Amino acid sequence: MQSPVVAGVDGSQESLAAAEWAAREAERRGRNLRLFHAWNWHPRPSDGARVDAAQRHLARQVLNQAEDRVRAVCPGVRLEEEQVLGPATTALLRAAEHADLLVLGSRGLSGFTGFLVGSVALGTVARAECPVVLVRAGEEAADEHLPADDGSASTDTGYRDVVLGLDVAVPCDEVIEFAFEEARLRHARLRAVYAWQQPSALGLGPGEISLVDDPGRAEEWQGFLSAVLQVWRDKYPDVEVVETVVNEKPSTALVRAASQASLLVVGRRAPGRPAGPRTGPVAHSAIHHVGCPVAVVFHE
Repeated sequence: MQSPVVAGVDGSQESLAAAEWAAREAERRGRNLRLFHAWNWHPRPSDGARVDAAQRHLARQVLNQAEDRVRAVCPGVRLEEEQVLGPATTALLRAAEHADLLVLGSRGLSGFTGFLVGSVALGTVARAECPVVLVRAGEEAADEHLPADDGSASTDTGYRDVVLGLDVAVPCDEVIEFAFEEARLRHARLRAVYAWQQPSALGLGPGEISLVDDPGRAEEWQGFLSAVLQVWRDKYPDVEVVETVVNEKPSTALVRAASQASLLVVGRRAPGRPAGPRTGPVAHSAIHHVGCPVAVVFHE
């Protein structure tokens, strides 16, 4: 049985936007959509049964609300539901073990408070082994598409670019393949971005000072990027690829490139030592500052 696309929902507008995005993605992938809700139970001994019943009723309302929103925009999606009792991060990580993709709202309430800056976000995005997509409140289907000829929003036009943030020094197949596949599913253009920075003269050794002003450095990095992507161009011949090499901070370059994108794809490497949940500086900046949905893809 194919793994579903899983959307974490909590009743907030952010999570409902995530559920709608996840429904569209499930249809693109030909997968089921699983609406997932986690809640904690901390009753006093005297009113445990009453609190339990109230929380279960609230959980049912949250799932019903999400289902109604999904059915309104994607009536044909195959829908599943699941609610669990327990800490949100733990529950989401367990759900991610059986998910094709996990989709979360950018901020939440209840058990999902603070997706972008809170412990649930860091614990889930930094530890889930399936790709995690973060969606901000207000995200709509038309936001993924190019505007109509008159400048108005439309879902009848082509998709905006999928942007891939890539480090050519350590390219990761999982991240690159995810981005190419997302572009293929949308019939969208893939924009691969590599940002490099000139080394500081203070960090160079004798005879290396010319590297600071090397006029051929950008051309050299462009060649590396083309070489890395060639095998994927061959594997996805129908995906149009645009290569962008810029001399600036990676986080700055990606925020700008993603300003007109349908999706930004970045990687997250497994930590080399136990240091708590970590996403890396580029992914961290992306999920805080990029307006379009951001996919964070785990790689070894």
